[in-house]
Amino acid sequence: MRSSRLLDLMLRLQGSAGSTAGRLADQLGVSVRTVYRDVAALQAAGVPLYTESGPGGGIRLLDGWQSKLSGMTALETSALMLLGIPGLADDLGLGEETAAAEAKLLGAMPLPLRAGAQMWRSRIHVDAPGWFDSPTRAPHLATVARAVLEGRRLCVDYRRGEGTVTRTVDPYGLVAKAGTWYLVAAHRGRVLSYRVTRIDSAEHLDAPAERPADFDLASWWTESTAEFDRSLLRCPCRVRLAPAAWRALPAVVGVEAARVTPGPPDGDGWVEVDLALESEAVAVHQLTALGDGVEVVAPASVRAGLREIAQRMVANNC
Repeated sequence: MRSSRLLDLMLRLQGSAGSTAGRLADQLGVSVRTVYRDVAALQAAGVPLYTESGPGGGIRLLDGWQSKLSGMTALETSALMLLGIPGLADDLGLGEETAAAEAKLLGAMPLPLRAGAQMWRSRIHVDAPGWFDSPTRAPHLATVARAVLEGRRLCVDYRRGEGTVTRTVDPYGLVAKAGTWYLVAAHRGRVLSYRVTRIDSAEHLDAPAERPADFDLASWWTESTAEFDRSLLRCPCRVRLAPAAWRALPAVVGVEAARVTPGPPDGDGWVEVDLALESEAVAVHQLTALGDGVEVVAPASVRAGLREIAQRMVANNC
């Protein structure tokens, strides 16, 4: 606790014209006597602090002296500002700590690096949720995050379907996906993801979590989501696509479903591809978005579904 306060005190004085002991005491939440003890400790450690009495006096650092982040380039220090993604730290209950860490990091930078980092922070903003989504509350996220970061086993009540199940899990990590938080954890030897908004209660257990040292959260999440996408693709469809429709296919049916090799283009540039989509109803809905750039070869039911939609659109717009 004291080491953190000493660092905070030093960085508040660094790059400033100095401050009074009373003002520093208010900022740090300690007594004036404690401030003077901390100043003495920093002086003993070699930090060139000095005090001046009388009007305009106070506690100052020797002009030109500052701590340095050795080995950090301008781009590296500026990129660190992106770690404070708006909302994520607040969701985890670490908003104040993140702001304090950012202030300390900026204070420790040489002035040229500090200016670049502040420019990045002022000119880049990350808005995680989609356009038409509102952030969802996850009241137990801070508790879950604490278990993840402290490596403690977790007992949760989790809503699944119409009921609620109780699970004791070993937390592996947290993932924020489009403004929604997921807990990645092991239960009875299986690694699963749990949507944090569906957790009705969460309690830390005394037992430490068992987490493989070589577990790669980012790689597991990427493979897991791809596998989930593939598991939904159970409806085979053969379609012909115009050049523009072929280019738009990933945005319409998803990246996994569009990961196919087209046949050779005909004279007009149309290609034939075999797709696997979620269901016939979903296939009709998705392929309709391609307009007159798609022709369904098979199955006949999906072809008929697109024809019915086209007929209704014509009737509605006559």
